[in-house]
Amino acid sequence: MKFGLDRLLADPALRTPLKGRRVGLVAHPASVTQDLTHALDALAACEDIQLSSAFGPQHGLRGDKQDNMVESPDFDDPVLGIPVFSLYGEVRRPTGQMMSTFDVVLIDLQDLGCRIYTFVTTLRYMLEAAAAHGKEVWVLDRPNPTGRPVEGLTLRDGWESFVGAGAMPMRHGLTLGELGHWFIKTFDLDVKYRVIEMEGWAPEAAPGHGWPLGDRVWVNPSPNAPNLWMARAYAGTVMLEGATLSEGRGTTRPLELFGAPDIDARAVLAEMRTFAPQWLEGCVLRECWFEPTFHKHVGKLCNGIQIHTEGPAYDHQAFKPWRVQALAFKAVRRLYPDYPLWRDFPYEYELGKLAIDVINGGPLLREWVDNPASTAADLDAITVPDEQAWLIERQPHLLY
Repeated sequence: MKFGLDRLLADPALRTPLKGRRVGLVAHPASVTQDLTHALDALAACEDIQLSSAFGPQHGLRGDKQDNMVESPDFDDPVLGIPVFSLYGEVRRPTGQMMSTFDVVLIDLQDLGCRIYTFVTTLRYMLEAAAAHGKEVWVLDRPNPTGRPVEGLTLRDGWESFVGAGAMPMRHGLTLGELGHWFIKTFDLDVKYRVIEMEGWAPEAAPGHGWPLGDRVWVNPSPNAPNLWMARAYAGTVMLEGATLSEGRGTTRPLELFGAPDIDARAVLAEMRTFAPQWLEGCVLRECWFEPTFHKHVGKLCNGIQIHTEGPAYDHQAFKPWRVQALAFKAVRRLYPDYPLWRDFPYEYELGKLAIDVINGGPLLREWVDNPASTAADLDAITVPDEQAWLIERQPHLLY
C-alpha cells in the first residue's frame, strides 16, 4: 500500500497544483516515506516543491520531548535553512506571522486514532487559521492504526481543550484526512482542503486491523508510542495520565500497562473479572512488576497489569480498551474505597478541572467510578448511545 506522502512523491500530477507556491509542512518523526526518508528531506528533494517553512506539533518536529507539557522552541532547519515553528511552545495555534510563510501547508502526521492525541487538535487549529488567512491545507493521509472501531463517551459542551478538539468519542475510527472533513463540516470552515488519500488501505484486514503489519515500519509518532500494541491500548490507558497509577512511563512498555506500589494487582484483576468480564474480551491481561526509571513512582517497585493485544487471543472487534481501563479504575475503587486515585493538577493548562475529566471530556466517567452503587450496565447506558450516534455522524466523511 501507499501512504499519502508516498503517492505525492510518486505522482507528478498530484504535485502540479503546488508549482510556484510556497509550501509549509507539519510533521513529526513518523512523517517518513516507505524507505524511511523523512518528509522534510523527501519533499525538499522535489524540484517542483518549494518548501518555505515547517511546523512541529507536541513533542516537536524531532520528537525529542519525552514528557507531556514540555514545550518545544522555534528553530531554523540547519540543512534547509527554513524556519521550523513550534505548535507546542509559546503558542498552540499558528500565528499570523507563521501563516505568512506559506501558501499551502501539507500536514503529514501519524495519528493514533484517539481524541486526546493532540495532533488531532493541531489539525483543527491549522484548518481554522488557514480559513482566517486564506491559506490551503492538504493532509497527506496515513492509517488510523486502531482501525474503525468506536468507543467511549463523546466530549461534552464546554469541555473542549487541547486534548479535546471536538465532540467525538475517545476512539473515533477516522484517519486524519477524514477528521479534517469532519472539522470543516462541524465548525463550518471556509477553507480550501484536499486529502492525498492512501492507496490500498484495508482497515479491517488482519493481522494489523488498521496498520499494515509487515508492509510498513513503525516509527514512534511521539516518544511513548513505541508500537502498534500501545496504539491499540491507548484509548484506555491514556486515562492513566489523570490518575495516580503509573501508565508505565519510565519503562519499556509505556501505556500498555498500569500499576502502583500500593495495590495488589492480582486482586484488582480478579475484581475486574468479577465485575464486568464482558469488557475483557479480545485481549489478555497479565499481572506484572515494574520499576519506573522516571515519572510517577520513579524508583519504586510497582505491582501492575499489562494489556496484551499482540497474540492469537486478540480480537479487534471485541477489544474495548476504554472499558478495560475504566474497569481497572472501578476495581481499584471497590477494593480501596479511599485510594487517592485522581491527580489534581492543571492538565494541559486547564485550570479548575480534574485531569481525568479533561481527558474524558466531562466528569461522567469519574462519577461512575466513584459511585459505589454504579454497575457496568450504568456506564454502557450513557456510553453506547454516544458510540451509536458517532457511527452515523462520521459515515459521510469515510474515504476508505
